[in-house]
Amino acid sequence: MKSWIDLNCDMGEGYDSETLIMPFISSANIACGYHAGDEQTMIRTISLARKYGVAIGAHPSYPDKENFGRKAMTMSDEEVYKMVTDQLRILNEIAADMGMNLHHVKPHGALYNVAATEVNVAIAIAHAIADMDARMVLYGLANSAFAIAAEKTGLRFCGEAFADRTYTDDGLLTPRSEPHALIEKEEIAIAQVLQLLEKGNITSWSGKKVSLQADTICIHGDGPHAVDFAQKIHDALKAKGISIKTT
Repeated sequence: MKSWIDLNCDMGEGYDSETLIMPFISSANIACGYHAGDEQTMIRTISLARKYGVAIGAHPSYPDKENFGRKAMTMSDEEVYKMVTDQLRILNEIAADMGMNLHHVKPHGALYNVAATEVNVAIAIAHAIADMDARMVLYGLANSAFAIAAEKTGLRFCGEAFADRTYTDDGLLTPRSEPHALIEKEEIAIAQVLQLLEKGNITSWSGKKVSLQADTICIHGDGPHAVDFAQKIHDALKAKGISIKTT
C-alpha cells in the first residue's frame, strides 16, 4: 500500500466544476491557450491553486481549439519542441508575475497520447521542458515513452494513472472513441484507484491484470460527475490513511 499519492486535474479549460474540485487535489495542470483557456482563465486558475496550496503545472497541447486538442496533428520534432516551448513561456510569464513557479508539465489530449507511444515526440517535449527549467517534473502515462524521454533528458518523471479511464491489455488508455473508454460510476473509479495503490496493478477492459506503478492519479474536471468523483476519491484515500500531496 502506498502511503501517499498526488491527485492532479486538468484545469483552466472553462468548466464551472474547477472551483469545486480544487480543494480535493494537490496538482493542477493549466491549459495554455492552445486547446482551451486564455490569459484570464490562467490567472484565475493560478489564483485558485494558490488559495488551496495546489502545485501548478502547464498543460500544453496541439493548437486545436476546434477539437479541444483531441485530434493528432502531423508535426516534426522541431515543431513539437517550439509548440511546447511557446506554451510554457505563456503560462510561466503569467505565473511569475503572480509570484508562482511552475512545478510540472503534463501534455494534453492527443499530444499526450502520441507522446506516450512515440519516443521522439516525448523527447521533443522533454527537451522543451528541460531547456525552460530542468527542475520541472514531467507528468506522463506510467510505463510509457514519457519515462524514456525523462531519463534521456535528466528530468524527474511522475508516472500517471487515471481514475476515470479504462485501460487496454498493454497498459495504454482506451481511446475515447471507444464506448467503454470512460468510467462513469464513482464506485468503479474508487475501486480502480485503491487497487492501483494497494496492489500495483489495474484491471484492463478485457479483465487482464496489468502491472502499473504511478505516483499521480488524474481526475478529470469535465465530466458530469467530476466534483463527486473528486470528493469521494479524496475521502476514500483519506479513510485508508493515504496522504494526498504533490510529488
